[in-house]
Amino acid sequence: MAVVQVVAFKVGKEEYGIEISVVQEIVRYQEITKIPDTPEFVEGIVNLRGTIIPIIDLKKRFKKEDVEESEQKVIIIVNLNNTLVGLTVDNVSEILRIQDKEIDPPPPIIAGISRKYIKGIAKMDKRLIIILDIEQILSEGEKEQLASLVSNE
Repeated sequence: MAVVQVVAFKVGKEEYGIEISVVQEIVRYQEITKIPDTPEFVEGIVNLRGTIIPIIDLKKRFKKEDVEESEQKVIIIVNLNNTLVGLTVDNVSEILRIQDKEIDPPPPIIAGISRKYIKGIAKMDKRLIIILDIEQILSEGEKEQLASLVSNE
């Protein structure tokens, strides 16, 4: 039986998880430099120890603009097709070890976010954790656009 390790976090009231293998680090939220002519969900860029990292606001990506800002907001740095990308989330709660048998495929009808972003739904006690497919968060064109933000330093 395989075990999946995920970083669990919240965006609004929902709890999400991404596989720990794509997470580089979790950093405190910091000031983000805005970049013109980027998609609405791209907050801008940050300089993290000399590396320019594009930042995606998952609230905006999931079209949850009506949710209040969190004081515990952090940035999860992930490796997306060999490009480091930051994801802003409300907070990171824990690292979970989830058995394969506890993860169901996404149901046919999901409100709020596109089904393609979702690998599965983990059932842990009374919690439901939406496991994201980080490779599907962005289209190929959006990935290229983010990569160009980094390469045109």
